[in-house]
Amino acid sequence: MARYARVERERLAGLLAEAGPQAATLCGGWRTRELAAHLVLRERRPDAAAGIRLKALAGWNRRVQAGYAERPYEELVRMFREGPPRLSPFALPGADEAANVVEYFVHAEDVRRAGAGGPAPVEPGLAQALWRRLPSLLRFEVGRRLPVALVLARPDGQRVELAHPTGPTVEITGEPGELVLFGYGRGAHAELAVSGAETAVAALRRVRPLP
Repeated sequence: MARYARVERERLAGLLAEAGPQAATLCGGWRTRELAAHLVLRERRPDAAAGIRLKALAGWNRRVQAGYAERPYEELVRMFREGPPRLSPFALPGADEAANVVEYFVHAEDVRRAGAGGPAPVEPGLAQALWRRLPSLLRFEVGRRLPVALVLARPDGQRVELAHPTGPTVEITGEPGELVLFGYGRGAHAELAVSGAETAVAALRRVRPLP
């Protein structure tokens, strides 16, 4: 059974090590040091990781992450590369693969594309794993904030649709990895074709970055 989370963890750790602690990323203005601290916190401090989503705990999340960011950068990269400790929720059987394939793919591209790297081929099995997770990603990350109906399509014709009760339709075509980047707000750095009425595309562009 393929373990794409492990593969992407190793790829991301390698990119972080190569970039050094002060390289830019596409992730919210963070440098690589802050991104590495986020990755370590997420696996090792579930009390603070809850603040990634819960506003009430956001301040605690920031304080704990800042503490991690003060550690030597090489230590942070090593801790991330080693994987979650035994008592981490991510150490449960299957949890790493279920929760981290998309997370690590996106953050690896955050580092790689901020360093002037463009789209690169994605192994077919990984592309399919990303595609399978796209519907839930759309509903969770994108759905409630969209002013349009959205269709995400692969070049081979496979489609994922997100309906809107009254809005027009915009179709975005790209490889699964590029579509995932759009879903996570990195569309301006993805290789995508966008079609739809000009007003509909403009409305979408106001809430989600596009090429």
